[in-house]
Amino acid sequence: MNKVVASADEAIRDVGDGSVIMIGGFGLCGIPENLIRALVRKGSKNLTTISNNVGVDGLGNGLLLAAGQIVRHIGTYVGENKLLEEMVLSGKIRLDLVPQGTFSERIRAGGAGIPAFFTPTGVGTVVAEGKEKREFDGRTYVMERDLKADFAFVKAWKGDRMGNLVYRKTARNFNPMMATAAKVTIAEVEQLVEAGELDGDLVHTPSVYVKRIFQGESYERRIERRTVRKASSQ
Repeated sequence: MNKVVASADEAIRDVGDGSVIMIGGFGLCGIPENLIRALVRKGSKNLTTISNNVGVDGLGNGLLLAAGQIVRHIGTYVGENKLLEEMVLSGKIRLDLVPQGTFSERIRAGGAGIPAFFTPTGVGTVVAEGKEKREFDGRTYVMERDLKADFAFVKAWKGDRMGNLVYRKTARNFNPMMATAAKVTIAEVEQLVEAGELDGDLVHTPSVYVKRIFQGESYERRIERRTVRKASSQ
């Protein structure tokens, strides 16, 4: 089955107001830049985004934030985004912070059809407030619900026309899990190849999870925080 669409704009044609969207990436690595920019152009409002962080000012999910399209964000890290801080403190956006391991497992559970699970992470902190707790083998655990979405935006290194995906290095972060946990998974890839060109043993996301795929036009690969060694005084 050929799942290729012509562009990012066509790929998100049915992402409407109020959608819940998982967006892959870790910091600025492995983020679906073309899909994010297309969503800004489309202008869908009242979005709930599920992503490790909310990008930075002027890039990644930060573009959606600046456009006023996000009303709720579920993630693990607020990063270097000053606008997010201002919006949270002023009540313009709801922010749900989740421990990173719990965040990953909630997405994995959503993709596996597991509605809830128990974890010791967060017990005795604000993370556990209002949640069911149980004791197992003498230790207290808190119940966490799964995470699912209407759409998942993922970015891969290579993909074929059937939707099989291969990620590269750090970009293989939240993308594979998110691809399993949404009603519609849309993938952008750096290299789009014909079916059969990918080594099946190296495929990270099987085509069964992917509904649409396209080759991205450009990637900035910006460094979130550049650190350099000071020049020697000698």
